Amino acid sequence: MLKRVFVAPDPGRTRLRFAARAVLGIGLAVVVCGAAGHSLPGAVTGGLAALLALFTVADPTVRGQAVTTALLPAVGLPVLAAAAELHGLPVARDLAFLAVVGAGVYARRWGPRGHSLGVFAFMTFFVAQFLHATPGQLPELYAAVLLSVLSAAAVRFGLWCYERRLPVPVVPAPPAGSGLARVTTRQAVQAVAGSGFALVVGQLVSGQRWYWAVGATWWVFVNTASRGETLVRGFRRVLGTVIGIGLGLLVALPVHGAPAPTAVLVAVAVFGIFYTAAVSYTWMMLWVTLLAALLYGLLGVLGPGLLALRLTETAVGALGAMLAVLFVLPVTTHATTDAWIQRALRCVHACTGEAAARLAGSATADPAPRVAELEQLLGRVRLSVAPLVHPLNPMLGRKRRARRVLALLDDCAREVRGLVAVAADPEASHDARLAAACWRVEAAVEALTEGGSDHVHRPAEAPAEPALAHLHGLERALADLAEPLRTPSGSPLVGA
Repeated sequence: MLKRVFVAPDPGRTRLRFAARAVLGIGLAVVVCGAAGHSLPGAVTGGLAALLALFTVADPTVRGQAVTTALLPAVGLPVLAAAAELHGLPVARDLAFLAVVGAGVYARRWGPRGHSLGVFAFMTFFVAQFLHATPGQLPELYAAVLLSVLSAAAVRFGLWCYERRLPVPVVPAPPAGSGLARVTTRQAVQAVAGSGFALVVGQLVSGQRWYWAVGATWWVFVNTASRGETLVRGFRRVLGTVIGIGLGLLVALPVHGAPAPTAVLVAVAVFGIFYTAAVSYTWMMLWVTLLAALLYGLLGVLGPGLLALRLTETAVGALGAMLAVLFVLPVTTHATTDAWIQRALRCVHACTGEAAARLAGSATADPAPRVAELEQLLGRVRLSVAPLVHPLNPMLGRKRRARRVLALLDDCAREVRGLVAVAADPEASHDARLAAACWRVEAAVEALTEGGSDHVHRPAEAPAEPALAHLHGLERALADLAEPLRTPSGSPLVGA
């Protein structure tokens, strides 16, 4: 886990800039709220609104990010009003919270913008419970949200918009096969069911802090698409919370909410959340837990008992999510893994075809975007296969096969990158054998993705020519993939 956080590649220092900008944007938001004369709850609301604006907005273009950021208050303020107005009506409040949960998950079918707006709506309702917001506080909280989103936008799109210098990332759409076309609807039902369980049990544990259980259920469902992914994420959330509570006892508790050291530690926690989010959910939850402890310290209610209660509520929420994905419209790990692996293999073929056309002299062929798409698809494959290679997975045979599949897909990606690099050389010339090799790659991909039993050609020794050598290496990797993808098993990985 330590290696994944500190040794993970960071091209262009993107994670570092992402985290540093978050500290700057959230710090500015809190300063602006303080200068406007807002109370501590108002400043906390503003800081969390800025955090969400900087963390959840993930449209592929800067223009899209700006539009989504502008829409956040339009979604968040009505939800905030509903949460405050229903503060004294527990049954209506709980039903409204579950409705926000379902709508927030369902909105993911509209891509990154729907996801961002759904998260902001949910967290706005959550923050209202965290601060016990009442109707009399609404004007101040409205102003805090608006000022903070504007502050975050000023930093993100004005002061430090590093995305303008980066190529537009390729975000592959979820595959629409094997029952996955309605995955957001399934997840919305699951999230409501799991949150309902968490809400009821969480209130039995604590009538004051029950919302932590609902929050745990919600965040377990974020960025997951199958039963296995959700189970692994629930485990990692609890693990991160346990470690974060230990850190809170060592760091946050002795501070006793003192403003200056708490502000420094909050900045460190925010940096940690943003820096580790892309590579380790466990580490991100560690920093989230520390941030929550520090905020409770500022509010004057932090104590060992509260931290223990947070762990209990988190466990309840994770259990609710796990029960929901196991028994309510389950989407199997096999279904999502199969779909993403097939997408990755078809992208391998597309990359190969574009590179071969470039070598043949085509002026319009450009394999670079396809390579970027392949990297994104392989990331989704790794996420989907994560439950199968998890250390706690008792099915050793499936674990070995899953690791073999990941290794061979990485081999395919390496050969594709090498082929594209050769094709980019203006001195590279077309070889008549390239067409035959590309045809064999196409045939191998079709044999692996169509579910047939056709033999996948295994090439002889690779030739000296660089382009042909990469194509032959790609053929070998595809031929080796046939065995793990086609091996019969009681719980199939792919193609069995």
